[in-house]
Amino acid sequence: MNYFRLEQHDSFVHVQLARPDKYNALNAPMLKEFREVLEEVRGYEADLVLISGEGPGFCAGGDISMMKEFSDEEKYSALMNDIEAIVKEIYTMPKIVVAAVHGSAVGLGLSIALSCDCIIAEKNAVFSMNFIGIGLAPDGGGHYWLKERLGVHHAKQYAWEGAKLSGEEAQELKLVDMVTEELMSRAEALMTSWSRRPLRSMIATKILYHQAGVKELEYYLQQERINQRKLSETKDHKEAVRAFMEKRKPEFTGK
Repeated sequence: MNYFRLEQHDSFVHVQLARPDKYNALNAPMLKEFREVLEEVRGYEADLVLISGEGPGFCAGGDISMMKEFSDEEKYSALMNDIEAIVKEIYTMPKIVVAAVHGSAVGLGLSIALSCDCIIAEKNAVFSMNFIGIGLAPDGGGHYWLKERLGVHHAKQYAWEGAKLSGEEAQELKLVDMVTEELMSRAEALMTSWSRRPLRSMIATKILYHQAGVKELEYYLQQERINQRKLSETKDHKEAVRAFMEKRKPEFTGK
């Protein structure tokens, strides 16, 4: 594996994003490998999965350099296929999946964390669905996850603002489930605790809820795919990409 570390423990499987020099930003090869890793994990005996990030943060979202490929229909379709497969696999996997978030979980990185069954975060972690900062809208099921966690009205406001929330602020909004100062020890303790509970019952509850929700999730994923392609052609998005490459603040015009 080039971008992930996969470890089997007594009570859980640990999937670690491992592109630390880029804050675990997801490029096309990493998305493809992520999809393959999750398909492999589905076949493991363990009923608990922990997802975390190596280095200074959980995941900085999609690598902005790959957004220049949005104009290529074939490459764009492949990217979206992988993104959709990742979040659907987490959502439908007959295991309990926990995200352990430190540093930043931004954009697609936040969508992936929200697709998990539980989020544990460091108190000073940073959460932002800041697609608007690059002239795009949430993808990776971001609209669905925010609606589920915040309700439609607050989900809109959060997506529009692109606001940054600390772990504690995110917990107050119920965007995350637990905050701690000792992330990995707390996460591993939770894995141990849950491994001694009736996991079949917990998984049955997950599957019952998520089988009912998967059609709605698929609707959002399909619409996000259409939205993102259209938005990638806007002047504001192109300006945002130029500004990023030139290391300056974008000048949006609403076009």
